[in-house]
Amino acid sequence: MTVEIIPLAKHIGAEIRGVDLGKPIDPSLREQIHEAWLKNIVLLFRDQKLTQQDLLDATAVFGKIGKLGRPKEFRPAGYDSLLENIMLISNIRENGEPIGALPDGEMMFHHDMLHAEIPHKGTCLYSVEVPSSGGNTVFANGYAAYETLPEEVKLALDGKRAFHHYNYGTTKKGANNGVAAFSESTHPIFRTHEDTGRKTIYVNRLMTVKIEGMLEDESNRLLEQVYDHSEKPEWRYEHVWRPGDLLVWDNRCSMHARTDFSAGERRLMLRTTIEGNVRPY
Repeated sequence: MTVEIIPLAKHIGAEIRGVDLGKPIDPSLREQIHEAWLKNIVLLFRDQKLTQQDLLDATAVFGKIGKLGRPKEFRPAGYDSLLENIMLISNIRENGEPIGALPDGEMMFHHDMLHAEIPHKGTCLYSVEVPSSGGNTVFANGYAAYETLPEEVKLALDGKRAFHHYNYGTTKKGANNGVAAFSESTHPIFRTHEDTGRKTIYVNRLMTVKIEGMLEDESNRLLEQVYDHSEKPEWRYEHVWRPGDLLVWDNRCSMHARTDFSAGERRLMLRTTIEGNVRPY
């Protein structure tokens, strides 16, 4: 089978048509999909009807399924049938408590699992229920941002590393929402993608705290320049969700954010990740 690949935006994203992820994916099709993922960074599969096992099988097309990257007590409650490596992202509440993680409102740009020593390379998100408006996911191309970064900023940050901190469940920097569990890491500011060999920006507004070995004022000034440049509209694709959408994105060379949505409307997504196998370099 030859897949149909439709670009979603100039610099990032493609829709894959003609593929039912609820059916077995043969090796040839698997290779085509994986190549499209490396090229386009974000892939969209519309109108999927996936069981939990189907979602895990679809995730495995892109690599080894990642384990949930948070302590057990901070995993979503309810939905007891969920398999171990699937996380709920939801604002639905039972007895006043959300059944899922990251329940409400907008979320700053971030790379999933940047705070881990060996971050997961990709994320899959499958929509079950979506609000009538908002709750969109916005992606930005880290390759394009790096390649167009002002030369003086590149020179100032070349070879430098940044320290990252994340409180589980936090959607905005500086807010811990009463969550005590956290994870921290240190990675290169400019990462090399191990599969493509391309350089990409690997810091973000939500999780990055400081540049190692640099005074705070200078670190903040340079990081703000990088954030502002990385988040420019020209590098972006904004996805408006429909039920049955599956998005797969590469965390090594993209970051993403979430737009605000009404707390009075239900949103339920199932999330899996693709395990990383190298330390960022």
